[in-house]
Amino acid sequence: MAWSTSKLFVATVTDLMNNTTAVDANSDTFKIALFTNAITPDQTVASAATAFGAGVWAAGEVFDAAEWATGGVALGSVTSTFASNVYTFDAANTVSTGTSATLVTFFGGLVYDDTIAAPVVDQGWAFLYFGGTQTVTDGTLTIIYSASGISTLTL
Repeated sequence: MAWSTSKLFVATVTDLMNNTTAVDANSDTFKIALFTNAITPDQTVASAATAFGAGVWAAGEVFDAAEWATGGVALGSVTSTFASNVYTFDAANTVSTGTSATLVTFFGGLVYDDTIAAPVVDQGWAFLYFGGTQTVTDGTLTIIYSASGISTLTL
């Protein structure tokens, strides 16, 4: 079925609640890696299958060696808050490292914790659907986050 929505991974939430993974959203390094439409993200997979380089995330990554590295780009200024019965995980806009990135036919991204090593290395936090085919040719990619998810994808 491929990409159609953005979701948190149920297994990661369960691991957090059961204290089997130690995530510190205010200090861990989170990354976002881009992927083609050849995969079908699933929010109900086991913890190990949420990780970057595992499950559906083992193939189909889109990267530019010079400006959007394999493994993704780190999210800056991550915040984790709860107010008015709403949990918000937010970050500064994520921008390619230069102005000549070429990223062809990507549909979404995997947000994962690049800090934790147990029980799963690079455990997935969420996957974000960008609304369809996206391509950057010799330009800059900016992912703008909002409380409701991706609000803008600037190419």
